[in-house]
Parts: sequence; structure tokens; C-alpha cells
Amino acid sequence: MLKLATLVYVKDAGRTLMLHRTKKAGDMHQGKWNGLGGKFEPGESPEACAVREVLEESGLHITAPQLCGVLTFPAFQPDEDWYAFVFVARHFTGKLIESSEGELAWIDDDRLMALPLWEGDRIFLPWLECSDRFFSARFVYKEGRLVEHDVVFYPFGADREQQDGLLAADADGDQASPGSPAEETFTAAYTPQDDTYCWVCGGPVDKQNCKIICRTCGFVRDCSDP
Repeated sequence: MLKLATLVYVKDAGRTLMLHRTKKAGDMHQGKWNGLGGKFEPGESPEACAVREVLEESGLHITAPQLCGVLTFPAFQPDEDWYAFVFVARHFTGKLIESSEGELAWIDDDRLMALPLWEGDRIFLPWLECSDRFFSARFVYKEGRLVEHDVVFYPFGADREQQDGLLAADADGDQASPGSPAEETFTAAYTPQDDTYCWVCGGPVDKQNCKIICRTCGFVRDCSDP
């Protein structure tokens, strides 16, 4: 069975809002520190799910969350494959509330790796600082332990030739180092120029009723200049 979810990392002044999952009985994340997020509701977009889940779990209302990647967890629970859309949110209003899921805390970014995290989280968390590329990663767990993982990076705005070179390097086992910072980063702000290419694969797009539709991979998102 396919399960869709969001995973949101709210960041502010060198800190990340994390949730220590300690309160919910039978929680598969019991004892772990996670970002915020949760399962999609029927008819919900990834962005709407991210905003709703952060508000419900923390009391904060995020705006303009940046979609950084997609995580695939085959058979994370029996007969369930999970797909998580990973966001970073740097703009928010509101005050923290007491969460029914666990304890909320602002953690200094240089202390994140000292927390009890899922093994895969230690791998992909550094990718959130490389804002010039989108990632699609697969993490396979067996009895709670990470046994296999792989990733493909998609540079934003790259042409097909660049994409082919990246994928070829990945096939040869010459992947980009997961922890390597990007040489240049950009501010997570939507502009009309962002509507001229697919954010996932860099391919050509069509604009229909303020929806950006990729001709290559079919990815659909809202346009930035309604």
C-alpha cells in the first residue's frame, strides 16, 4: 500500500525546530527526533499538507515552504511503501504550542547529529543546506536499521545535457558527496523565471490555469506569478 506524507524542517537563526516523539502510544518513531509533518488528507497538495501539519503539531503558520526532495521508504511498515515530500520553511508566524506527539525544541544546527535520529536522517539532513539541487532518495530499513540507500540529485534549471551527465555519473557510482555544500546557494523565493523549467527534472514546462506542468516527467505545481 502506498502512503504519502510530508516532512518539514522549520529553520530560524541557525536552529531547526525538531519534535522528540515520546507521547504517542505505538508511534513507529518512538524516542526519535524528527522534523514535523504527517500524512496527506484526501485531495491535499504537498504544500497544503506541510502547512497544515506544521500548524497542527506546533502552532506555527509557515509560508512559502521550499520543496527540497522526495524520500522513498519501501516496506517501512509491513505492506506499506512511504513517500515523503521534504520541505524547508524559513518564514512563519505564531507561537509554539504543546504538541500531542512529543516535545518540541529549537535545536542548534550544529547539534542536530547528536540527537537520536533515524540513520537515514543523518544522511539527508545535510542535503537541505544545498539549495541549488533537488534530491530523490530511497532508504531501505529492516527491523529498524538502515540496510540500503541511494540518491539522485537534480540541479535546479539544468538543461537535459547536464541532467544526462549527472545520471550517468550516478550510474557509474560517482555520486555527489551527500554532505558537500553547494558552491552557490539562492534565496528560497519564487519568481516568474522559476516557471520556465521543471523543478524536479529541469525539463520544459507548460503553464495552464496557474499550474506548471512538466512535459518530461509530468510534475505539477502552482505557478509563482498568478
